[in-house]
Amino acid sequence: MKSENAPDTPATRFLQHHGIAHSNHLYDYEEHGGTFVSSRELNVDEHAVIKTLVMADETSKPLIVLMHGDCKVSTKELARQIGCKKIEPCKPEVANRHTGYLVGGTSPFGTRKKLPIYIQKSILDIPLIYINGGRRGYLVGVHPHDLIRVLSPTVVDVAIKA
Repeated sequence: MKSENAPDTPATRFLQHHGIAHSNHLYDYEEHGGTFVSSRELNVDEHAVIKTLVMADETSKPLIVLMHGDCKVSTKELARQIGCKKIEPCKPEVANRHTGYLVGGTSPFGTRKKLPIYIQKSILDIPLIYINGGRRGYLVGVHPHDLIRVLSPTVVDVAIKA
């Protein structure tokens, strides 16, 4: 565990601007380690570590999906629930262009452009979630209902146990 000095990122500035209480959790980032590594390093349940996934519909319109670290998104079910033909993950450079964040450091807070956000329904049942703070190796702990308040995400049920 590194020091608790929180990095200054667009995400942390967004949280401060909106008065959202959050805890800072730094860890040693591992390339392609994903939520498995962050949950292990921070000693928290991977189900409470939330991935920020940048995807696009059939017209290449970007969107964000917030999903449990130990689950996958059913893109077919997501497309059905939001009225699209098809949803697929964006390539890393496209995701970076839309959000301003590097893959592995993507946060739903303070994105370059305001994107539609979809949140897996069961995330709202967790008392405290850990979500990217806008940099690789940095998660913030927040209450999921604060996400609803400041991001106004659409609630969906598209989780597949990984």
